[in-house]
Amino acid sequence: MEYIKINGGNTLHGNAYVQGSKNAVLPILAATILSGKTSKIHNCPKLSDVKMTVEILKFLGCDILVSGNKITVNSSNITTDFIPYEMMKKLRSSIIFLGAILSRQKSASLSFPGGCEIGLRPIDIHLKSLKMLGVDIKEEHGYLNCRLDKLKPGKIHLDFPSVGATENIMLISAISNGTTTIINAAKEPEICDLQNFLNKMGAKIKGAGTSVIVIEGVSKLNECEHTIIPDRIVASTYLSAAMITGGSVIVENVIPNHFGAVTSVFEQCGAKVETFKNSLYLKAPKKIRRVNLVRTSPYPGFPTDAQPVIVSVLSKADGVSIVKENIFENRFKHTSELIKMGADIRIEDRIAIINGVKELTGAQLFASDLRSGAALVVAALCANGQSQVYNLNFIDRGYENLVDVLKNLGADIERINDGNE
Repeated sequence: MEYIKINGGNTLHGNAYVQGSKNAVLPILAATILSGKTSKIHNCPKLSDVKMTVEILKFLGCDILVSGNKITVNSSNITTDFIPYEMMKKLRSSIIFLGAILSRQKSASLSFPGGCEIGLRPIDIHLKSLKMLGVDIKEEHGYLNCRLDKLKPGKIHLDFPSVGATENIMLISAISNGTTTIINAAKEPEICDLQNFLNKMGAKIKGAGTSVIVIEGVSKLNECEHTIIPDRIVASTYLSAAMITGGSVIVENVIPNHFGAVTSVFEQCGAKVETFKNSLYLKAPKKIRRVNLVRTSPYPGFPTDAQPVIVSVLSKADGVSIVKENIFENRFKHTSELIKMGADIRIEDRIAIINGVKELTGAQLFASDLRSGAALVVAALCANGQSQVYNLNFIDRGYENLVDVLKNLGADIERINDGNE
């Protein structure tokens, strides 16, 4: 069994380079099947989620070449419209293939997605939107069997600014006769990255980053090259690691505006934050201040994916902080593990009441999802004594080299494989 061993107490200092965004690369890889040509994607992080996405592309018939952080996809020979349950269950974002396959094959058959159990991620918004565009959908034996005779472009008003639903509509509408408008679209930077990629292939899409996206359908797409944006959640994790240990860090290869809501909370906690063109500097205060309220919400609000690491930081704050989770109902699973370390946290429905403590202590810790795993590693960095973090398969979904980066910052951290399963 593999685990991360951390001897806490070291103050972290130095520079940390941020990988490409997991949440941007996955829909862009799915989008490569639209052109039927070759796409070259740079700055792809080496993650288990990316590996599974590549496996799905291969299953569909794509030729793939992976060279370092570059993935080349030749999608000229798509041979099926089907993705088996065994593949779908390993990837929460696998539903993003629905729009791309329908656009290319005019039919699709895939099961409901799997991944981290952080709460309901209903796909009803996806299905409602696709039906409005003319997709016939039947739910049978755990599979979605979909058929598209002719796309019906029009206005789609999303009940909630769902990232995945916004992406699926963009994918299915890029090649069409007519104009589709998404109202109440998700505004996340990853949506902008997908728009940029599609437009490089010849699509005509505008409005990403706002609540209204307009997709003017084109007859075909072409081959292109694209570089994935940096991962704002990984950057937030490195900032949290420096913050909780009383250190300082320069995160490099970032777009600072992408996580302004996160740095705002750090500043409320007393940190000094300076932004530059492609980097950001954080110096932790001597004592972390409490924060009245952190409320997760769709971008540009505070990201739910950064909530767990912020809870870890606030567990060492001076006073009581409140964190309200508005996106996923099971996003506080990590708090039970933090309590094992001595944290004083009370959960009431979707609210965490965090009474900061002077010291956390090392413990055996078990990640229950990707972001909780990162939060436990962050907490262990400042704990008195040794911690072991298990269930690394979750962390591997979103972090390319977390242990190496933290070690370079001065952490006493090591990934251990004891050979026992």
